[in-house]
Amino acid sequence: MQPSSPRIQQTSSSVGLFLQRSPGQSRSRTARSILVTALGLLAATSALAGTIRFHDAAADPATGLEYARTRSTADAIYQGFVSAGVLTIADLFDVPSKWRGSPGVAILDFDDDGDLDIYVTNGPGSANSLFSNQLRETGHLSFVDVAQVAGIEATAQDSSGVCFGDTDNDGDRDLLVLSNFGPNLFFENRGDGTFQDLSVASNLGTDDRDSSSCSFGDIDGDGLLDVVVSNTFDWSSNIAIGLEPFAANDHNQLFHNLGGNAFLDISDASGLTATAGFSPPGFDGSPTISWAVTMVDYDQDGDIDILHADDQAGIPEVSSGGIDRGLLHIFENDGSGSFTDVTSLRQTNRAGCWMGLSVGDLNRDGTLDVFGTNCGPYGRSLFTDANPVYGAFQPFVLGVRASRWLLQQADGTFSDPGVGALVATPFAWSTSLADYDNDGDTDVFFYGDLAFGPLISHENPGGVLENDGSANFRRDGEAFSGSANHLRRHVQGMAIGDLDDNGFPDLISASSHDVQEAIPLSAVGLSLGSDFDNAFYQANFLPTDTFGVWTYSGIPDNVDGSLAVEISGGNRNRWAKVRTRGSVGLTSRGRVNRDGIGAVVSFRPHRGTSAAQPVLGGSSYASQDSLEIGFGLGRAPFGRIDILWPGGVRNRLYRVRHGERILFPEIPVSIDDPTLTLPAYLSRVHQALDDLQAGGVINHRQKARFFISAVLAFLEERA
Repeated sequence: MQPSSPRIQQTSSSVGLFLQRSPGQSRSRTARSILVTALGLLAATSALAGTIRFHDAAADPATGLEYARTRSTADAIYQGFVSAGVLTIADLFDVPSKWRGSPGVAILDFDDDGDLDIYVTNGPGSANSLFSNQLRETGHLSFVDVAQVAGIEATAQDSSGVCFGDTDNDGDRDLLVLSNFGPNLFFENRGDGTFQDLSVASNLGTDDRDSSSCSFGDIDGDGLLDVVVSNTFDWSSNIAIGLEPFAANDHNQLFHNLGGNAFLDISDASGLTATAGFSPPGFDGSPTISWAVTMVDYDQDGDIDILHADDQAGIPEVSSGGIDRGLLHIFENDGSGSFTDVTSLRQTNRAGCWMGLSVGDLNRDGTLDVFGTNCGPYGRSLFTDANPVYGAFQPFVLGVRASRWLLQQADGTFSDPGVGALVATPFAWSTSLADYDNDGDTDVFFYGDLAFGPLISHENPGGVLENDGSANFRRDGEAFSGSANHLRRHVQGMAIGDLDDNGFPDLISASSHDVQEAIPLSAVGLSLGSDFDNAFYQANFLPTDTFGVWTYSGIPDNVDGSLAVEISGGNRNRWAKVRTRGSVGLTSRGRVNRDGIGAVVSFRPHRGTSAAQPVLGGSSYASQDSLEIGFGLGRAPFGRIDILWPGGVRNRLYRVRHGERILFPEIPVSIDDPTLTLPAYLSRVHQALDDLQAGGVINHRQKARFFISAVLAFLEERA
């Protein structure tokens, strides 16, 4: 090791004082005593849950959030059946899927001005929107649509999902915009408010599969973000939904970042297309219908894994003589970017209509759990023997296809606890996890309804599940009582982020179409004893006396879809926010991408229990949450941040106070590295912090704070 600088030597001497022990006092007791004294721990009062209320900022024209989702190309096919006035069971799977389109949402700070902007996709002939937040410029929440100026309007595309990440580590976020009936688009952020179309040059826009969702993550630890794209089938029909389990589907794709915004398709070489876990066996390697995908270090071993949510749809399950194809697939990384399908091993091979994915620690045990949206019982019951309005196609079994959470166990398997006191949960597309009431645990949001053939379900009023801290949930039916009417919005994409910077997450959702207030909705009439029982449907075609024949109801056409930007009014609970900053190219040992995508961040309120959230480069459905993560403190005055970076390095910051907005840089030396002595550890930490200060990431005061916390964490790990 190189000789220490005088400053290092002085710091080492000061730290040496921490190690002095009184006679008879153990090193363990000394370290704990030091921490108590140094941090000045205070007693925390009990959490005050308070009442959360959301209001829709998009409903106010003054906010500038003007958006209407143009109908998809496939709508013309659907209108052909409407004009004919009749629909038969033979026609059922010729009806297009998502005939009004599937808008996605991303929340990002595209111009790096310190507030969060909104990107939302649209249909052919209409521009996608990039709503630039004017909070920093004007002091109040308002937006200007700058998509055309920025060059990312994508007017010719039938856009679906979207995700973002700093693919070239130049300090700004680049965009991947997915498409149906055409190639995807990739836009490099120039850093001046404009983007450059690199779709073809990057190799990310060279085919025309029907893509739904995407996610960024570094699969091989080279500091560059790679991207996975989930693909489905040709949406101009529903053949893949109910007639053909595999042959009509497209495989998902994994693209390796080669540098310089050039990507190589390694889908086959990486193992991503080697799907497994199906029942009965014999279908390994088959393409599935993957509506959602995310890249996340689910097992917290330091590398990025891939999860995708697959749709059973109308294919009978193996228990009914069919095939279990709709699984929550987990592809485990060996650390080099080679993946193995461990779905059966991890016990997520539960057949369902899995639509959306979100990941977080729901029961505060330190492991990452999964929430997946699913069919739900209500709209689906209209096609079952529970309520055979449209013919008894399948038996009704409560809970089999519920939107629900799977809890990861210590051995890496996932348990399915059911939905507990909720009894039943409705259909949904999108889902996000966040502590919406800042009481210290992770809550669930899930939105969306089902459109299939003769009907559209309206069963999800905007699902908010409040956590008791142990993954027992209740529906908060009041949070959106004064906001948008989601029973008349056919929501697709949804994402979360703190748009007004008040410490509470806001929700942005985009619908493919909306139902006019004058149009009556029919009650499903399924009484299960659930808070979600008040479910409805829209009958576009009505059953006749002849089985399998429906006639057009004459109902007026739905209007274009809308954007809801639901702002939380907050409560009295306290909070802190964290943004991760990888130090590749900034420090000599840095290896994490610039935005820290893939890191797992934990926050422990003083005298509380940790909650963990991963930094995801895309999840939900067709959408991406803000990279900034908010944590609730309840009534605690401060807490502790722990970060597991991609690659396995662990850092810690003590005494994070209520209201703090922490930019946490990767310090590429781990607090639990058993090979390092204290002097060696101090030297590496000092060098990294010097580099980060020289690069303008932190100032002198922040450098001192991170250094003190690093020293204390090193001691605590060895106490």
